[in-house]
Amino acid sequence: MLGHWLLDTDTFAAPESLSTFHKHLPLDWIHTALEQTDKASVRRRKLPAELVVWLVIAMGLFRDRSISDVVDKLDLILTDKLGASVAPSAIPQARQRLTSEPLAALFDLTAARWIEEEDGKDTWHGLRLFSVDGTQFRTADTPELAKHFGYVKHSKTSHTEYPVVRLCAFSSLRSRMVHHVAFGPSHQGEVTYTKQLLAHVSDHSLTIFDRCYLSAELLINWQRQHPHAHWMVPIKSNTKYTVLHSFSECDHLVEMKVSPQARKLDPSLPEYWQARLILYPEPVSSNHIKGVLCSLVDERQCSGQALLDVYFERWEIENSYGEIKHRMLEDTILLRSQSVEGVTQELWGILLAYNLVRVEISRIAHEAEVSPLRISFMMALRDIQDEVMWCAIAAPGTIPKKLRAMRERVKRYILPEKKKTAQE
Repeated sequence: MLGHWLLDTDTFAAPESLSTFHKHLPLDWIHTALEQTDKASVRRRKLPAELVVWLVIAMGLFRDRSISDVVDKLDLILTDKLGASVAPSAIPQARQRLTSEPLAALFDLTAARWIEEEDGKDTWHGLRLFSVDGTQFRTADTPELAKHFGYVKHSKTSHTEYPVVRLCAFSSLRSRMVHHVAFGPSHQGEVTYTKQLLAHVSDHSLTIFDRCYLSAELLINWQRQHPHAHWMVPIKSNTKYTVLHSFSECDHLVEMKVSPQARKLDPSLPEYWQARLILYPEPVSSNHIKGVLCSLVDERQCSGQALLDVYFERWEIENSYGEIKHRMLEDTILLRSQSVEGVTQELWGILLAYNLVRVEISRIAHEAEVSPLRISFMMALRDIQDEVMWCAIAAPGTIPKKLRAMRERVKRYILPEKKKTAQE
């Protein structure tokens, strides 16, 4: 799959011979990202920019292999007439030449297209469903990384053992594909990074947050910038509100005061703001949420019970980080890269690799007529890794048959439907 269509930057397999991944991520998309960031290879190299892009993505798919082994096993090199191959020292140099910019541009391009293709018609009450959630990645404890990303403090005298990258992802709720991310130093909070995602919000959508995102500044500006995009967030136990109107016993239009601290940071904020509050009739358990706040104030568009039900779909998105950290990265403690630029590039590669697996899972689920969440990520990932390795040495013409066989195998890994649980 990789070896034959990336063996040389001048000649490629015929369209009917290309692998599923090549169809998902056409070479012209990579060229577009490279040209947009002025990183296209001007002269012939043993590791031109196109191959380095795939190398960084493959690093996310094969965390148990060294970078040089990934290059070797996937045949991601060009050789001269005498068969001389790339020296190990050329790999970090090639990554440095590439930088992280083409990976970020390629992520934006692919995520927009894949999510539109896979989720464009999947709506809830006419709204597309998204979620925002955060996580952390640890890096090597080098002076450069420590200075840039910083440590997470436990107290005034203690902090994490390694520098930490804080990341927030804006994801499709039902396919788990990542739409966009914001990440950087750990001293900035998740709400701060979420503000950077505002430009990527889709109209006629509902984005579901965890309760740590209950911020008047964030949510008011969310709707200011996107009047047709809605949000939902659990209410906190100490949230104070005044009921303006009751649609039913547990469904209300409420008004809340914007804190002086928030108005000091953003003087344009109003003194009060309104939202719809749907409460649970009685607590189910000690850790059960009390209710949810939502910008969908028109009760005719959807019932309070429908809002409570859709909130619990958000729990599925938290599994995405588990799939990345536990499945793809195999619970490794640290990211590989030793520089700030390398860490940034590596993270974009991991996210691209994750979305590649997810888009293939989405296609498998479509053929099997089930939800993508019912396809085992682990089994799909393992089969995809096997096919990537096999395709590096296989005849291109046999690849479509192999990938069709892979899809049939993965269908055997359809998980049973989960019972809905209401817990926080």
